[in-house]
Amino acid sequence: MTPKERVYAILNGGSYDRPAVTPIFMAWSANFVGHTYRDYYLDGDVLVEAQLAVTQAFNLDQISAISDPWREASAYGMEFEYPPDGVGKPKDVLIKNSDDISRVRPLDIENAERTKQRIESVRKMAAQVGQTHSVLGWVEGPIAEYGDLRGVESTMMDLIDKPEMFVEAGEIIIQNAIAFAVAQVKAGADMIGIGDAAASLVTPNMYSELVLPLEQKLIEAIHEAGGAVKLHICGNISNIVQFMPDSGADIIDVDWMVPLAKARELVGPEVTLCGNFNPAGVLFEGTPEDVAETARECLKTVPDKFILMPGCEVPPATPEENIRAFCPCNGCLIREELKC
Repeated sequence: MTPKERVYAILNGGSYDRPAVTPIFMAWSANFVGHTYRDYYLDGDVLVEAQLAVTQAFNLDQISAISDPWREASAYGMEFEYPPDGVGKPKDVLIKNSDDISRVRPLDIENAERTKQRIESVRKMAAQVGQTHSVLGWVEGPIAEYGDLRGVESTMMDLIDKPEMFVEAGEIIIQNAIAFAVAQVKAGADMIGIGDAAASLVTPNMYSELVLPLEQKLIEAIHEAGGAVKLHICGNISNIVQFMPDSGADIIDVDWMVPLAKARELVGPEVTLCGNFNPAGVLFEGTPEDVAETARECLKTVPDKFILMPGCEVPPATPEENIRAFCPCNGCLIREELKC
């Protein structure tokens, strides 16, 4: 069974040979091939090199184009400082007041520098491993992107005082996200990840009434283009996870703050869950044995329709032996559970 066949057997409730393993690599993978994190997100070829390297080294089931949150924001015209080993820092926000909503406009996604680069990275990864591995493209979700353009604190205030601002901008944000996602599907991504982290900060009513309808439009369009969808809202989603299956996502990522048993109870048996051990407290700070024990508990708690990974990105400087402990590769400490 190929990694790609394995992932979709799990999603479709079919039989499969072992659980799939799909950790999120960004800065760690860059360092693994001798580059900085800045190299990784500003040079599409470094991203491809790094992703291919970790996919092979740890025998992963999916390769990913995830990099940083600023690709779409850059296309809108925001400018950034890019430190060597950290995420870009905006020089200013795009939306300072309601008059600036007009600056949220339809984008030429396939020709804007940083969005075009991700599309090309997807194309290169798909050409090399797309027949055997799931290729994950990536877009920002509606509230995450609005937060990028507006600033997170102002975004939270808008949802309370001026929700119409978010809704107006959100409709255009979603049309651009659809264009970006569909372009990645055409380039060879079989699945699109949607990062909507700021949704973990809102109330259940705000999520279900304001954010979820926009996520639904985006996910429906990705499905129509032929792609599956992974919804990634990192942070504590305990108060909104019950609504997330209504988005239509095929996979829901669950960060470590949410007990897997509770997540399964709330989302029901049909949605594939992905997660969820602590990337800092366990993966980075723990021993290989700690990682293995926690990974086993995840697989035991949710034995069906489940994909194993830390709750969010593998932190830079994580010991390699800790990563190997839960992956189906040399150094694996959960071989019995992974049947490898």
